[in-house]
Amino acid sequence: MSTSTTAAVSPPPTASTAPAGGERPRSGRRPPWRTWLLAVPVPVVLLLLWDRGVAGAWTLPLGIQMGFLPEPLQVARRLADLAFGGLVEDSYSRTLWIHLYASSLRVVQGFLLAVVLAVPLGIVMGRSSVLFRMLEPTINLVRPIPVTAWAPLSLLIIGFGDRSTIFLVFLAAFFPVLLNTITGVRQVPQRLLEAAAMLGTPAVQALYKVVLPAAVPSIVSGLRIALGLAWVILVVGETVGINVGLGAMITQARDQSRTDLIICGMVVIGLAGFLADRLLVLLVRLVAGRRPLVNP
Repeated sequence: MSTSTTAAVSPPPTASTAPAGGERPRSGRRPPWRTWLLAVPVPVVLLLLWDRGVAGAWTLPLGIQMGFLPEPLQVARRLADLAFGGLVEDSYSRTLWIHLYASSLRVVQGFLLAVVLAVPLGIVMGRSSVLFRMLEPTINLVRPIPVTAWAPLSLLIIGFGDRSTIFLVFLAAFFPVLLNTITGVRQVPQRLLEAAAMLGTPAVQALYKVVLPAAVPSIVSGLRIALGLAWVILVVGETVGINVGLGAMITQARDQSRTDLIICGMVVIGLAGFLADRLLVLLVRLVAGRRPLVNP
């Protein structure tokens, strides 16, 4: 009797509890090499189209004349000379690292300044409805003004040099971090704060013990957007009054009609922005451990 009762209540084997052949269930995440393999075809196709477009002197929409562009191999040769020299041997040879260091320093300074000011302000605005109503109209009034419109004014009130560029980078990075922080804080479930209050957590401590950790995913998204915009605006800030930097190199190449140098500067800025984003994601994952704060 006991044997039949046990057999009746014991669950039948399913695919999840007893996989066929003794195989372990597969994970849903792709291996890193497959992710990179999927990303390779697009740039390869773009390079082939670029090469064929220059060779065939294609005319693209908006009147883009591909015949005026250098070939990809010519750009690669110039880029190698910028980095290591020995191929072209002109005034730009072996200067890439100087320009890259100067631009990276300006981006880091402007970006960090934006983070230091925007994150605390966003947390306070997200928690205080009074402060939010006071500042939100002014922020949304200033936010749509393009950073390029600030550039002439910054030269007049700050002057030429690094400080005006850092100011423009700061403006570009400030609003994405601020808005994402406000959004993340306002979306924190009220029950978390109620539970913290029941456990005796003061309201001030709840800001950095409960609100900030819960809003970190949204803040990280804002940081990534802001860091990308910082590299975009860098070129605008380095076009006037600066002799060293990727934007300055592009401006000088434009004045000399050196299209290969212009494209090299664009490629380096793209790579620098990509690596900066990867580094930011890596730092967040190292700090967060296994918490899913960023998407893979």
